[in-house]
Amino acid sequence: MAMSRDHTRVLIYSHDTFGLGHLRRCRAIAHHLVESRPNASVLILSGSPIIGSFDFRSRVDFVRIPGIIKLRNGDYVPLNLHINTDDTLAMRASIIEHTADIFDPDLFLVDKEPLGLRGEVRSTLEMLHARGTPTVLGLRDVMDEPASLAPEWERKNVMPALEQIYDQIWVYGTRDICDPLHGLAIPRKVRQKINYTGYLRRSITTAWNPIDPFDRPFILVTTGGGGDGEVLVDWVLRVYEDHGSPGHPALIVTGPFMQSELQADFAQRAADLPDVELITFDAHLENLMDRAVGVVAMGGYNTFCEILSFDKPALLVPRVEPRLEQMIRASRAEELGLVRMLPMPSGDPDVPRMAQALADLPSAARPSDAMPPQFLDGLHAIDRLAAGLIDQVGPVRAVGT
Repeated sequence: MAMSRDHTRVLIYSHDTFGLGHLRRCRAIAHHLVESRPNASVLILSGSPIIGSFDFRSRVDFVRIPGIIKLRNGDYVPLNLHINTDDTLAMRASIIEHTADIFDPDLFLVDKEPLGLRGEVRSTLEMLHARGTPTVLGLRDVMDEPASLAPEWERKNVMPALEQIYDQIWVYGTRDICDPLHGLAIPRKVRQKINYTGYLRRSITTAWNPIDPFDRPFILVTTGGGGDGEVLVDWVLRVYEDHGSPGHPALIVTGPFMQSELQADFAQRAADLPDVELITFDAHLENLMDRAVGVVAMGGYNTFCEILSFDKPALLVPRVEPRLEQMIRASRAEELGLVRMLPMPSGDPDVPRMAQALADLPSAARPSDAMPPQFLDGLHAIDRLAAGLIDQVGPVRAVGT
């Protein structure tokens, strides 16, 4: 027997194999959707092992699928389960499809991976597409250099899905920074589906117990998830060890995915420095950034959004492996006058150069001095785009036919 409902359901898929970026981006979108639509509920499918450390607003929840991590050599392995990767992927695909079947969303949003990790979301996409459910691929502003992305998408046979299954493609950025699909052979039909939203504005969280490491302004140093942030942390610590304070103390957030041995070593070094405090993780990093006089980071998408949102002078030290994503974003942002950049050292770091950069940082230009209009309107654009797709299929859908 058919039933009807007068509320909206949005399902978001985030594969989360490495770092915090996918989860934090999806969480920001989910929170905005329920704020703008009082009758909306959002469910996030995520493989992040620390999703439970984040708070979620009313009408936003998550389903944790078995975790898989991507090693630096590109291989995937189960995070905790002592079973092989294929079996883990099969379980993930089954959970995703059954959850989508029962939740029966009015909109399905897939983050970054068009077919999911190793194709795990393909069957779910086909099922929902057959029901008439709008499907959207969400892409960050920069994916990778075309020479790497093109063969990857060809190998995964992505283009037919973009042509035949997806209704829209949302790029969470602007052409001023990058066209994430530049250099790829994109059919006209697919190009017509692309919408640039602008970047996703972040805000501070009021329900937060603040960390007060210093009684004076500080520089925030963050590596995002931290899985590849050891070079940046070491470089900053060397400044304070060799040169003393460059003018302001530093709060270093190593990230929850940094190797425990490295975290322990960095913590010991920081404990010997009066102007350095080090923590592993804070679920409300945006609040720390709001209080900082400047930010040193690697240049991941979410950190970049926060730097823009809180208008902080920033020094980016982007990684170049396994993707050039951060380097492309940081170099273009520096060209626009939004941030400053130092290249990641491949050998011994230039400690005096970093010391000078840290000393100059608090008085450097802010992003607002160069930021174009509508640069941070991404969440509002997503709300408009989502409303158009949801209203297109009607406010009341048949359920359980």
